[in-house]
Amino acid sequence: MPYRTTPAVVMGAAALTLLLSVCAGGRADTLQAGQQPASPGTGLDRFYGQKLAFKPCDPQMPPGAPAVKAECARLKVPLDYQNPEGRQAEIAVLRVAARGKDPIGSLLLNPGGPGFPGTEHAAITAAGWATSPITERFHMVGFDPRGVGASKPALDCYTDAERERDAKFASFPAGVDDWTEQETRRLLQQCAERSGGKQVLAHVGTRDVARDMDVLRQALGDEKLSFAGASYGTRLGAVYAEMFPKKVRALVLDGAMDPLKGSHERRVQQYTGMQRSFERMAASCATKPDCPLGTDPDRATKVFQKLVRPLIDRPAPTSDGLRLTFVQAIEGVTAAMYGEVIWPAAIAGIAELKAGKGDTLRKLRDIYHERTADGVYPNSLEATMTINCLDEERHTPKQETAMNRAIFNVAPFTDPGRPIKQARDGCEHWPVKPTLGYPYATGIQGLPDTLTVSVTGDAMTPHEGGINLANALGGSLLTVEGEQHGTLQAGNACINEAVAAYLIDLKSPAVGARCKL
Repeated sequence: MPYRTTPAVVMGAAALTLLLSVCAGGRADTLQAGQQPASPGTGLDRFYGQKLAFKPCDPQMPPGAPAVKAECARLKVPLDYQNPEGRQAEIAVLRVAARGKDPIGSLLLNPGGPGFPGTEHAAITAAGWATSPITERFHMVGFDPRGVGASKPALDCYTDAERERDAKFASFPAGVDDWTEQETRRLLQQCAERSGGKQVLAHVGTRDVARDMDVLRQALGDEKLSFAGASYGTRLGAVYAEMFPKKVRALVLDGAMDPLKGSHERRVQQYTGMQRSFERMAASCATKPDCPLGTDPDRATKVFQKLVRPLIDRPAPTSDGLRLTFVQAIEGVTAAMYGEVIWPAAIAGIAELKAGKGDTLRKLRDIYHERTADGVYPNSLEATMTINCLDEERHTPKQETAMNRAIFNVAPFTDPGRPIKQARDGCEHWPVKPTLGYPYATGIQGLPDTLTVSVTGDAMTPHEGGINLANALGGSLLTVEGEQHGTLQAGNACINEAVAAYLIDLKSPAVGARCKL
């Protein structure tokens, strides 16, 4: 499930938009953390000298979203920046031209993940901001990070049939179907075979993508980068700022990942936020006499456990002949943690489950995975897992087991009630060590003001992380009161005005500025 593989739970822009409408995050010579990136003049001139050949294209849009006039191109980058004469990757790029006659330049966008495509996200954002001064002054540009979406080579670890059988993406929830060492070795083998080799798996981390962003900035003709990233996109933006501080014009970082905390601490922080949101959802439900979690919010977690734990051995049927497993039920409810507007759908799904049916929770889970009606899965979550093998700290079985126990302690609604004998890190046999490093994006010199936007009730990227990121970058913080993951697609006038003023005029909000959803 997505939240098993990244410290910032992710959902693609199209999936989140659809979910909201349905319901009303090298080899031995790979650069390690702290090393300086290669720059033009070190064999990279031919990449930095590219001119993008844009052609009209027709991006896929969620149901009900207005069409946009877009153009697409492909950017060539070295697979390994330490070997620019070697194998290349191609990055899919989409641009929606600025509406006005005097554009500032391009606004590069990232929807989160890691692993979710940015091309469709740029089209969706352009449609959502159709009347915003931002789309008047900026070309909206999205890209599918290396290994993701339409970029080549594409990361691929599982077949659709394996995905349907709850293919594992990490060790959560431990105790249900724990990875064996043989399975983690096989995971590496099949990911390498299906993705283009171990060299691909060694060069898809955030630091590689930040270098791609700088090549793209140059290819777009921008002297400095203007960027808006959500969730994992805040990590990407922060790492770019660390590596290329003098190339930053403006960074909007929405739903921030905490740059100071390592994998264990950050995931426990996140699951604490998820349990808090579950309890708030249960408290809202408890005001109604027909609440499937009961009228006592303090007992809601135990009531939920009693409903979902039997699914481990006996999945619930669905009307379309599929089934709802324990893992899928947890995923369906977790989807509701993205925003208060989705709570009623999750409550309806829990009520159905109480009656022995799994339709609504399965539907929420399928949207969460971006599964199509004919059972096709995109590579987003496989890419998420693979990228995290380079971004996250590599755990021993002892460390992974301890993290799972800590997670179930702070988020008992996810606990399957089975003993954790030994959890394993799926990346334990990866061909290279992690390349991100913690903490990151600290002590940066020469960085202009940045804008971090953080929601007080964000379960996926808790507000504490937003405060820490703003402080680490020495930038501005806009605090948003609400129960939602991310804000840039919320249509909130207060937020929109602050973001537009920052991006267009480089005017930051006042210290202590707040908005309310």
